[in-house]
Amino acid sequence: MSDLTEIVDSLENRISKLLHKYEATKQSQHSIQEELAILKVENERLSEEVKNSEKRIHTLKAANAMLGSNDYKKETKLKINGLIREIDQCIVQLSE
Repeated sequence: MSDLTEIVDSLENRISKLLHKYEATKQSQHSIQEELAILKVENERLSEEVKNSEKRIHTLKAANAMLGSNDYKKETKLKINGLIREIDQCIVQLSE
């Protein structure tokens, strides 16, 4: 009979430890999910910031070329030519 009591006590002890580990894991998962949500928002903000910086760089390159710098003249000319083509297409559509 004492063997059975020892087995039951051992099982109760193991179950208690498992429940404690389960709760600790559940808390850890909750913390990680909160951190993930925060990091997703931060990642989105940084991605938007990178996009804005790339646009600003492109604009600054074009402005620099228009001010007489030879470094980005080719890119600027291509961009201006593209804009002229778009304007021409709009004029054609309007005249139809």
